[in-house]
Amino acid sequence: MWRLALRTLKFRRTSFVATFLAMFLGAAIVIGCGGLMETGVRMAADPQRLGGAPVVVTGEQTYDSAALTERHRIDSSLLGTVAGTDGVRTAVPDVSFPATVLAHGKPLTGKSASYGHGWAGARLTPYTLAAGKTPVAGGEVVLDSGLARRAGARPGSTVDIVVGGTARPFRVTGVAEQRGDHNPDAAVFFTDEEARALAGGRIDSIAVLPEPGTSVTVVADAVRSAVGDRAEVLTGERRGLAELPGTLSSRRTVVILAAVFGSSVVLIVMFGVASTLGLSLQQRVREMALLRAVGSTPRQLRRMILTETAVLSAGSVLLALLPGYAIGRLLFGVLTGSGVVSSAIVYHAGWMPMAVGAAVTVLAAAGATRFAGRRAARTEPVAALAETAAGTRWFSVPRLVFAVFFLVNGIGLAVATATVMEDGPTLASTAGPASVLFCIGLALLAPGITKAMVVLLKPLVRALSGLSGRLALRNATTANVRMAGAVAPIVLLIGIATGTLYMQSTEDHVSRTSYDRNILADYVLDSTTGGFAPGAVDEARAVPGVAAATEFVTGRGFVDRPDGPADVDLRGVSADGVRQSLDLPVVAGSLTALRGDTVALSEKKARAYGVEVGDRLPMHLGDGTAVRPTVVALYTDNPKQQYLTLPAATLAPHTDDRLPHQILVRAAPGERAGVHARLAALAARLPGTELDDSSSLAGRNNQIQQILVSANYTIVAMIVGYAAITVVNTLVSVTRKRSAEFGLQRLTGATRAQVIGMLTVEGVLIGVVAGVLGTIASATTIVPYSLVKSGSYLPSGSIGIYLAIVGGSLLLVFGATLLPSWRGMRSPAVDTVKAA
Repeated sequence: MWRLALRTLKFRRTSFVATFLAMFLGAAIVIGCGGLMETGVRMAADPQRLGGAPVVVTGEQTYDSAALTERHRIDSSLLGTVAGTDGVRTAVPDVSFPATVLAHGKPLTGKSASYGHGWAGARLTPYTLAAGKTPVAGGEVVLDSGLARRAGARPGSTVDIVVGGTARPFRVTGVAEQRGDHNPDAAVFFTDEEARALAGGRIDSIAVLPEPGTSVTVVADAVRSAVGDRAEVLTGERRGLAELPGTLSSRRTVVILAAVFGSSVVLIVMFGVASTLGLSLQQRVREMALLRAVGSTPRQLRRMILTETAVLSAGSVLLALLPGYAIGRLLFGVLTGSGVVSSAIVYHAGWMPMAVGAAVTVLAAAGATRFAGRRAARTEPVAALAETAAGTRWFSVPRLVFAVFFLVNGIGLAVATATVMEDGPTLASTAGPASVLFCIGLALLAPGITKAMVVLLKPLVRALSGLSGRLALRNATTANVRMAGAVAPIVLLIGIATGTLYMQSTEDHVSRTSYDRNILADYVLDSTTGGFAPGAVDEARAVPGVAAATEFVTGRGFVDRPDGPADVDLRGVSADGVRQSLDLPVVAGSLTALRGDTVALSEKKARAYGVEVGDRLPMHLGDGTAVRPTVVALYTDNPKQQYLTLPAATLAPHTDDRLPHQILVRAAPGERAGVHARLAALAARLPGTELDDSSSLAGRNNQIQQILVSANYTIVAMIVGYAAITVVNTLVSVTRKRSAEFGLQRLTGATRAQVIGMLTVEGVLIGVVAGVLGTIASATTIVPYSLVKSGSYLPSGSIGIYLAIVGGSLLLVFGATLLPSWRGMRSPAVDTVKAA
């Protein structure tokens, strides 16, 4: 049986190459998405500055299993607890805060940011003195060698450094050289006491150096017992998370992205492999009938087909392991390049994604082999030969059951998206797969649907075409199963591409327009040196012609609810000027009372949280700090900008930089031009301040919304590319199989041009049928998604997207049918018939 299977593979190269390619690419894509999922679940990062510490104690970066978006600092009193733990030789406190060196009044900018630290932490990277001495008193600093070179500073020099929004002079006592390339950022070292004071009195992490000969695991366990739930103890490749606050919050994004597209990829790959292999087996019905006629049993035929499939599956999976890893790295590179996750996160692709990719490919091939080869193996020889001549029956009860299953689930997800899901990052998790499931359901019923649609199109085709059209209609009517095999993958391509691309264009449009309408300010002052000092907003208000100015801080937090914390967007503003800078129509209370421990929120959010004006709202801020602000105002709900508003002075200290980075400015009527010039002069006096039009805020918000766009488009391109390859495989295989048919047509008087014309009309029919079905399938994604996002049944975006998808599909059809047919007809018709 092995010998027969190998001989069969040898003499049916075209169909087996197509099947092998479908399996190989499918396994590689599934392995790549699996690697992305594993990376998101593990979310580990190699240490950078703290690389010399095998154990790192840092603040707990989660609250009730939800990831914090800001650094959770720990109390400095914990240092003594850690230092006194058995097995600990040294406990080094570490802090990190923006510290920008000025040169001629301008910030020194380079490829990296600049941060201040205590000198004790220099040994962890390590940094060693290349010149001068360590800082021993307040007002003294050590610069790293790159920063010193760009500042033109040396021991004994004085430099201005912006810390906490204020520029102060510091004396350079030394220059430190980094050994290795562990720290990508510029470093400024203060005394430990001054660094801790500049960081707000708390510390970021504690680096633990064990006693010589002591096990790292033992020390980590001892420290973990000593600190209890007051901090988190990290070892191995997770130590880097202590230097990347907020990184864990990107885990959810990566996992959702991998899950949504991974599930779609699995379904598409299984469909692609099954359809390609099923088509190959359908084309061999006559061969298997002849084997039955010479004495082969159904069991022997099934064994032969399974053996062939096993050989192809094993070969394709083994060859797909390395490309699959590369695809996963590519996807991860897109995520890091777009800012979804830090580039310091370690990519992981172990045995699990490879096993899943192999299993999906093998199961899809085995399922296709079982269902497609079963009839040929069981049919009597004479009946099989007769069936081959008359055409293949396609309808069966299992096929109908599977089709109904996929169609019902596709519609179910579409209904759930429109009626149950809320606008948020998980909306695509139900909207996206809806079109995939519906496409597969339509593909299973494609032979019947295709035949019905051809009947409807018959009068139009006859009216617009001659002999070629009549030949095409006859082929489409008598060989509807063959035509449906070409229609099915194109339906998948059009449905998925249209649904996904219009989801993204709708998201972009809604995000951009809603943010534009919410910002009333004319200008924004932007700090590039870690934030504005408290008095900066008063200076902006004092500028002649300024009607209002407010500090502006963004973040995320949690509202404590009986059923668990609900994450929510937060904005920090100054009470003076908020009404003129943000569109917040008040329905109860007053925004001018937004001072101290207070909060304002939309009336819809207030109803959801069960609070009114005067009530306290239990919350946790982005760094995990528990607060209970008093509700002082309710404003009209904006379904696309659902955030809670806090005083900037309350929210900013709980962000990483502890200061507001923007000041929104509203000009008085008729004063806009003059205000711009005067604000530009103010920006020049505040080091590292940039003046922008308020539209830059909307642009930055849109940029935040866009961080997943490149990843989305990359994965969509992979899916569409795989579907396109399936289309080409199917059409080329079908066209090559028909070479004898084309030869007979030429021998009976048809010209080469007439045969090409017939194929052209067939291609148009395939394109029309697939376009209609693909558009219907894409609606299960587009319509509910648009309803939730914008309240409209129609998506946002250019009609050119749809035309490009349909046009590209038609080009694939014509390219995969006309080109091989034209090349095949260069041979004499008699030779073509004999070769068949």
